[in-house]
Amino acid sequence: MKKIVALALFLFMGLTTMAQNKNAKATIEVDGVCGMCKNRIEKACFKTKGVKSAIWDVKTHELQLIYNEEKTNLNEIHKNIAAVGHDTEHLKASDEAYASIHGCCKYRDEEVIDDHKE
Repeated sequence: MKKIVALALFLFMGLTTMAQNKNAKATIEVDGVCGMCKNRIEKACFKTKGVKSAIWDVKTHELQLIYNEEKTNLNEIHKNIAAVGHDTEHLKASDEAYASIHGCCKYRDEEVIDDHKE
């Protein structure tokens, strides 16, 4: 009986360990307008333990991520991006965080957006 319980426990632990992806991929939308925004967004991602790759595209506003699900999750990544002043598709940055970004990065201001168009 003890062997059966031990085997069942061992199998359960093996299945739960395999359920988390060490190289999970995700794409999220993040607001920003320039290269300074790109640096800020990507740095916020890399400060999140478990993020392996973060590449934000200025034109499409898409952030391509590779991260370890054992160490972090998308919710934490969204929080860290919003904390540096950028809105994500699921979380809006606080007014204080948004106010802290450089004037040319004010992506909520139509005039700033127009200045960054080609």
